[in-house]
Amino acid sequence: MGIGAQEQIALSNSGLGATKHSIPPIPCEDSMPIEIFKASRWTRGNLLFPTYIEISDKSVSRRKRSWLHLDEMSMSLSKVASVHIKTGMIWSDILIESSGGSDPISSHGHHKEDARRIKELIENAQAELARKPEVQP
Repeated sequence: MGIGAQEQIALSNSGLGATKHSIPPIPCEDSMPIEIFKASRWTRGNLLFPTYIEISDKSVSRRKRSWLHLDEMSMSLSKVASVHIKTGMIWSDILIESSGGSDPISSHGHHKEDARRIKELIENAQAELARKPEVQP
């Protein structure tokens, strides 16, 4: 359930209580709201088409557009093994590794507070998944 770039820009300009660099959470029924984080346009590779990281109650996704295609990677929160944040003076690089051996999700050019929020959301969602007993049919 993603939204288009134009809608994201409209949401980010509407001032609906988002942090300075992230897009406001999208409310969902009976689950945590989806939060979308946009990489800064001032960083390498993000000038025309910035990278978006989307965190929902079930998965983490990375979307990167280019002139002719969209590259999207998704990973279930239950398969996330670790979240590594490498911070510089202003920007942070994020590496989300999976426990299944697939390629990690990586993104660069996020603001420090957004990177910390991404890590916090993933850790909280994993803790919530661990608290809920699995329902077997």
